[in-house]
Amino acid sequence: MNLDADLAAVTRHTELLLDHATRLGDVRAPSLCEGWSRAHVLSHVARNAEAIQRLAEWALVGEPREMYPGGAAARDAEIEAGALRVGPASADDQRPAGIFVDDLTDTAAALGPRLAELTGTLAVDEVEMRGGMKVPPQVLPFLRLRELVYHHVDLDDGFTFADVETELVHRFIDDAVSRLRLGSHPPDLDLQTDEGDRWQVGATAAPVHGSRAAMLLWLARRIDTGVSAEGGLPELPRGA
Repeated sequence: MNLDADLAAVTRHTELLLDHATRLGDVRAPSLCEGWSRAHVLSHVARNAEAIQRLAEWALVGEPREMYPGGAAARDAEIEAGALRVGPASADDQRPAGIFVDDLTDTAAALGPRLAELTGTLAVDEVEMRGGMKVPPQVLPFLRLRELVYHHVDLDDGFTFADVETELVHRFIDDAVSRLRLGSHPPDLDLQTDEGDRWQVGATAAPVHGSRAAMLLWLARRIDTGVSAEGGLPELPRGA
């Protein structure tokens, strides 16, 4: 883990997302996240910035803070409320994603300095994520980076994992595989990419072939375009 590199990547991918969101057409269109429009995705990314900031502040001052105050229900309600700020399409829409760009800009600007402070002395060694998982504060920039990149792809507007730095895609696959291994019922997987990588989970399984970008899309969103396995792809657990 290179904290400085992660911080630089967060800045870079925040700018990429903001630039794309500024040019985004129909924010009401479906995203790659089941049941969410692009507006939901953009609303979520802004709320995630606030959530990661709360955890960073916990790490810096030592006072426990909920990642999402009120739990999952309150989180979902905030995302929904944010998405509904854009009404039905009309001929007067000159800046359809404008309110989301402003929200993303403001929350990212507030988060950035807190993440940068994680390179210094911290008050605690762990903070608690949504769901109870405890992590060292130094991973917060990577977790924010994952949200930025995954949800940029989720907008389904031309930006894909093939547009992401190859070493970062490799790292995201490492992360996805690690989370699968930690599950209660890990699937049997033998992932082999066109770039020559290999990851294995569980017992022997038929190889799954595809590019890194296609493999990550399958692992992250269960979209199987560009990946294949003899006898069919294995089923991946939801939420992993």
